[in-house]
Amino acid sequence: MKNIILAEDHEVIRTGLTMLLESTNEYKIVFAAGNGQEVLNALDQGCQADLVVSDIGMPVMDGITMISALREKYPKVPVLIISMLEDESHLYQAMGAGAMGFLTKSVNSNELFFAVSKIFAGERYVCSGLSIRLVDKMIDTALSSRLGMLSSEFSSREIEILQLIGQGLTNAEIADKLFISRRTVEGHRQSLIDKTGAKNTAVLMRFAYTNGILN
Repeated sequence: MKNIILAEDHEVIRTGLTMLLESTNEYKIVFAAGNGQEVLNALDQGCQADLVVSDIGMPVMDGITMISALREKYPKVPVLIISMLEDESHLYQAMGAGAMGFLTKSVNSNELFFAVSKIFAGERYVCSGLSIRLVDKMIDTALSSRLGMLSSEFSSREIEILQLIGQGLTNAEIADKLFISRRTVEGHRQSLIDKTGAKNTAVLMRFAYTNGILN
């Protein structure tokens, strides 16, 4: 059975987490603290713990400060944060300070148990809700960066012609619409194919849609 210290300043939540974790018959809450300083005091007095499960916002000593102190005095005791705060900044602070896991209090019991098991296996864990949000941001950033690169590679006229090709217009129709010669349109089309490495117009269109130039 694994020994856990629980740090939470709200008694109702502390009691609920204690009952939930001990219901598995795999974990025992050996000390319930109301703040980070009480956690350190308990360990200093000989309390043996395999894990600290802690909130962030607590009086006297908050969770982030406690993590930093534990890294110095008790580096082998991992910390799992369970917080009402669901913004990425607190996740970065906690994990940067040395927490092994971060959960929001909206997670269900299965994810709580899963997170605890991962940490005892020596792995780090971030709850699925925050993980998905972070992945979405990474994708958006990558796409924005890619579009920025594409915008610098193509002239405004090339992008305009690409959009008209996407509408199904022929070279002659594009020339008439833009008041330029057909040969000029053909030159821009060839330039687009060369820059994208597309073998033909169909591949060029697929490239434009895939990279968000056309939607």
